[in-house]
Amino acid sequence: MSRYNPAQDTIMTEDTQVRREAVVEDAQIEELKTKIITLEERNVRLMEDLQNAENDKRYSEGEVFRLQKEVSRIRAENERLKSPPLIIGSLRDVLPDNRVVVKSSTGPDFIVSVSDYVSPKELTPGARVSLNKQSLAVMSVLPAPLDPVVTGAEIIDKPDVSYDDIGGLSKQMLELREAVEDPLLRPELYAKVGVDPPKGVLLVGPPGTGKTLMAKAVANATKATFIRLVGSELVQKYIGEGARLVRELFELAREKAPSIIFIDELDSVGAKRMDVATSGDREVQRTLMQLLSELDGFTPMSDVKIIGATNRPDILDDALLRPGRFDRIIQIGLPDIEGRTQIFKIHLAKMNTAKNVQIKKLAEITEGTSGAEIKSICTEAGMLAIRANRDTITMDDFLAAKEKVMEAGRPKTLSVPAYMFG
Repeated sequence: MSRYNPAQDTIMTEDTQVRREAVVEDAQIEELKTKIITLEERNVRLMEDLQNAENDKRYSEGEVFRLQKEVSRIRAENERLKSPPLIIGSLRDVLPDNRVVVKSSTGPDFIVSVSDYVSPKELTPGARVSLNKQSLAVMSVLPAPLDPVVTGAEIIDKPDVSYDDIGGLSKQMLELREAVEDPLLRPELYAKVGVDPPKGVLLVGPPGTGKTLMAKAVANATKATFIRLVGSELVQKYIGEGARLVRELFELAREKAPSIIFIDELDSVGAKRMDVATSGDREVQRTLMQLLSELDGFTPMSDVKIIGATNRPDILDDALLRPGRFDRIIQIGLPDIEGRTQIFKIHLAKMNTAKNVQIKKLAEITEGTSGAEIKSICTEAGMLAIRANRDTITMDDFLAAKEKVMEAGRPKTLSVPAYMFG
């Protein structure tokens, strides 16, 4: 029988106590770890919420700024709409002490003040200005008005016609390039020689000989502004309207310089002046006189070239044909056999032709045809091939097309019913 040992019982009690404390400590550590993880997750969520709040704040500030600008714009627009209307007038004279003489559209001339926002350099006699309705003070200088007929005459997209697309007119093209293209691209040559380049070129020839085509080629070859107008567009109903169009046409050309003005069908506005004339004829003559003044006026036109085209040179006014206005007159006739050969080559290069097509023979049998008629023959030959459900154009197609086109171009006699002779 063993003896009871108090010391040993004490040791066992201490070990049990240590183990209990260790268990409690481990439990507390696990609890702290769990709390730390929970707090870290909560911190991440709070940071995300903070970032979202910052984004919302920036978006709100941007919206506020945008709305403030919109409010400012609306207020400015409201003030502009409530502002009194301005009167259009013309500037007559510039006086000292920031005053000018103006003529309003409502009556006589007035001496008025000028707004500080208007530059003195813009104040030139003849300028259009806006006037305050109450004090008639000059508020701004307006741009010169241009008729839509004139502004619409400017060709924005350059024509795709090049010199290689024109056949049989090598001599005429050389003269045109010397008179129009060289002064614009190489003005120093004329300065060295000491001569003034021609102001204008007149293209004269039957219809369909390539006058408009030559003007398109020059417009394509130069970087100048190309302004095309038909002469009949300058003929207006009311007195002074045609002359105003001519004046605005040349103002636009000087503003867009270097520029080329091409007036097609010049005979419609440049016919000879007659002693006996109707009111309509007199208005055409006024337009012609304005055109003569612009062609040979006091305003320099070194960077503005004029090309005219007509098939009726016999009815043009003598003042229009004299040197100093149209300095060079280029005659464009019907093409000879070499010219017709070149024109056929140009058109046939784009066509799918058979091997039996002889360009030389086509040029020989089409004597007396113009370039436009040759193009029509080529087009008609292609249509005949399409009608026959073929993709190749034969010599027979060209012969049939030639007969059809040349027959259509011959003058026809009109048959008059017998009953009209009584």
